[in-house]
Amino acid sequence: MVAVLLQSVPASAAQSRQLCQECHPAHYVERGVCSACHRGNPLSMRKNIAHQQLIAGRYAAFTLGERPQLRAGERLLEQYACRRCHLIAGRGNRLAADLDRSLARRSPEATVESILHPVQNMPDFRLSRQQLILVINALLAASARTPAVSVDQRQVVHFDRAARGGTDIFSRKCGPCHRALTTGLGGLGQGAAGPNLSGLLSAYYPRSFGDGKKWTEQELATWLKNPRRIRPWARMQPVEVTGKEFRELLDILRVAAH
Repeated sequence: MVAVLLQSVPASAAQSRQLCQECHPAHYVERGVCSACHRGNPLSMRKNIAHQQLIAGRYAAFTLGERPQLRAGERLLEQYACRRCHLIAGRGNRLAADLDRSLARRSPEATVESILHPVQNMPDFRLSRQQLILVINALLAASARTPAVSVDQRQVVHFDRAARGGTDIFSRKCGPCHRALTTGLGGLGQGAAGPNLSGLLSAYYPRSFGDGKKWTEQELATWLKNPRRIRPWARMQPVEVTGKEFRELLDILRVAAH
């Protein structure tokens, strides 16, 4: 009798059984197995294994399709110009971690901690917990819809140069008030009085002028010569640079397009 009953259970039912449901009530069952939304290991009853790289419910809203929360998270990514340093949904600069790959292999909580406690050259965006939930959902959605690529993903790593003191034009003329991640020299500058200039001349830096234009080499030259010519209320003083120094500054700030 037992043998007959076992044989009558469809193979697909056995394969779809999720041990998650031994501890957690089932929900959204029409969307498939638990791990399709929450990752983890549904074949283990050991918590540390079952919850490996788990996506908690508050971060899994992106799996429910286009919703206002997801669009709000995407707007925050644009507002804070995260792509000026990171690849998100295959678009952005390669000045810092590729967030498509990062979110695919680490827990959302680890990314939250990275935003709450930024490394030296990352701005402190001071996001609220609710904003972080929206941002993580948007990042996970971007990672999920970005196909894996097999191209060379190596990235140059730059170590802290502060102890040696920067002799480049950015460190000397901009660094006292600004910071920037750069392709060739890594993190530059020690200041916090001015905005972070990472990716300034790229398509992903925030629009800064009344007409919505992006920073260009000509705009930067005009700004350095007299900031108040562009923005009458600017607190920044004119910065004198020679033609050679300006070309050096452009070489430092340029990033490869992606």
